[in-house]
Amino acid sequence: MVSLGIVLLRDVGALTGSTAGLAFLLHYTFDISFGLIFFLINLPFYFLAIRRMGWEFTIKTFITVALVSVLIDVHLNFIGFSKLQPFYAALLGNAIMGVGFIVLFRHQTSLGGINILSLHLQDHHGIRAGKVQMAVDVSVVLASLYVVSFPLLIASVFGAILLNLVIAINHRPNRYRA
Repeated sequence: MVSLGIVLLRDVGALTGSTAGLAFLLHYTFDISFGLIFFLINLPFYFLAIRRMGWEFTIKTFITVALVSVLIDVHLNFIGFSKLQPFYAALLGNAIMGVGFIVLFRHQTSLGGINILSLHLQDHHGIRAGKVQMAVDVSVVLASLYVVSFPLLIASVFGAILLNLVIAINHRPNRYRA
């Protein structure tokens, strides 16, 4: 689900926040594979994951990040959009990603990066993951002002807000964990 949401955003040149947002910024700026950048950006966060979340979480997260990185390119070989409105794609892509994050969180995994930091702060300090993600995501999207057009930036901001509302409303500690 997350990789499909990323493909929707990538197809229209939109962004999201968090680690994926950083990967989008680098992808659009340097025209390097999104999947490769996303995978590499996450590497330093595994040290925090091992220390704070444990080996099982870290291994699951590493596998999840690797799968999303690969599946983005797989989707691009099978999906093409002849007409996709950017504002709609930004909202739908982020909503799909938000549901995907809930599934990942409930199975005690994440997509690395800021998600690891958010889950750590929620589990150890009681700060809701959705609120942490919201603050970081809006900051990353606003930092993209020089990379995307203003209308895409606005669409991206609304998309990031929607993604984080999905997480904030639906994710609760110790609820539906597998």
